[in-house]
Amino acid sequence: MIKPLILIILDGWGIKKQIDNNAIALADTPNMDDYQRIYPFTTLGASGLDVGLPEGQMGNSEVGHINIGAGRIVPQEFLIIDRAIENKSFFENRVLVKAIEKVKDKPKKLHLMGLIGPGGVHSHSRHLYALLEMAKSNGLKKNQVIIHCFLDGRDTPQKSAKP
Repeated sequence: MIKPLILIILDGWGIKKQIDNNAIALADTPNMDDYQRIYPFTTLGASGLDVGLPEGQMGNSEVGHINIGAGRIVPQEFLIIDRAIENKSFFENRVLVKAIEKVKDKPKKLHLMGLIGPGGVHSHSRHLYALLEMAKSNGLKKNQVIIHCFLDGRDTPQKSAKP
């Protein structure tokens, strides 16, 4: 006989032993308590390498759902770019090198546009630093690179871009 299986995804419902400042642990949750006592259940890691992000990086519902749907860890772009920077393959990216070559030795500028910040949800500042390192190592001068930063203040504190 096939027994029914229910997959319940509760975004934001973390299970943690720490009680201080833990709304879930402090809440009265009789139904969830019963489900966990009566039925088999398990938890999943929701951050870092468990969901295809760099170690210590906070996860989010999008990456969680991608990994659950795939049934495996799906490396996210953030981790893929970080690894490419670490193993130096980033600096050999043909598309980026070609863009730099079009500017080099000409009266042109390389414009880098995008979100910037340390939050890691939609971007990370170390990726910009790697692009700048790449531009320099390929012969671009400081005055040939223009940075256009978009600062959203959603996954980092407002005004955190101030020096």
